[in-house]
Amino acid sequence: MSRHAVRTRAGESRASLYDEITDKIIAELEAGRVPWIQPWGTAAAKAPLAMPKNASTGRQYSGVNVLILWGAVIEHGFTGQSWLTFRQALSLGGHVRKGERGTTVVYADRFIPTDEKRRAAETGEEAQAIPFLKRFTVFNTDQCDDLPIEIATVVPPPPPGMIEPRIEALIKASGIDFRVGGNRAYYIPSKDYVQVPPPAAYFEPINWHRTALHELGHASGHHSRLNRDLSGAHGSKKYAFEELIAELCAAFSCASLGIVPTVRHADYIGSWLEVLHEDISGSTSTSASPRAEALAHPPSPRARP
Repeated sequence: MSRHAVRTRAGESRASLYDEITDKIIAELEAGRVPWIQPWGTAAAKAPLAMPKNASTGRQYSGVNVLILWGAVIEHGFTGQSWLTFRQALSLGGHVRKGERGTTVVYADRFIPTDEKRRAAETGEEAQAIPFLKRFTVFNTDQCDDLPIEIATVVPPPPPGMIEPRIEALIKASGIDFRVGGNRAYYIPSKDYVQVPPPAAYFEPINWHRTALHELGHASGHHSRLNRDLSGAHGSKKYAFEELIAELCAAFSCASLGIVPTVRHADYIGSWLEVLHEDISGSTSTSASPRAEALAHPPSPRARP
């Protein structure tokens, strides 16, 4: 098979998988559910606040997989955030119960075909890697039987008293110029600083934590960090997309640090839907769009309202 055919086939597969994931998130938003904000502590979702992880390796899932697995926890009311492949459950001495349906997650990487390695060796040119997305099916530990008790046991969320110190440590570690004061929360790219009102200004301190992480998410896009386009005016598609990134940063960070995030104002959902609808309509080319890469590898909370 020619290099062009391999690239085209790989690109079509990535675009198809990306479209499936985007369609799922759109469906959640249109139903009035924000996939990255869980109703923790309610009958709809019994799972503790946490980032999803692989129960066998202990490795946390990242990128769009976090949204996919959170959505599955909400939909099915699972009591834990731990996942296994069918074979991993067997290797641990357990098994997936008959009739259980798994959840599809994705793995992004690159590889160099043998023909390409040969061509590069013959011509002296650099071998060109081909990006790909691979599907995996995972099952929540609630869907398995006979697992070791340390695997099946749900780890409780961190105590509330530990939350604020961890946020302070994150802010300090980010190196961002973070200021507390005033009556508005925002990030100014030209001066590269974040400002958030004092916690006492909020009805509930938990809202201060989420807001702080949201603004740090914006700061991660500074040209000295991830170099995102922060030029979008309020109400523009660029602005809406950047707000979506910051909300995901805040949601992922909140889950990692044991903070239950609050729902963003409902009028943002329309903007997010517009961005996602436009994205999927424009992702019919043979290669995945840049936004697919952004979802597969979202910015970290290292660091605009």
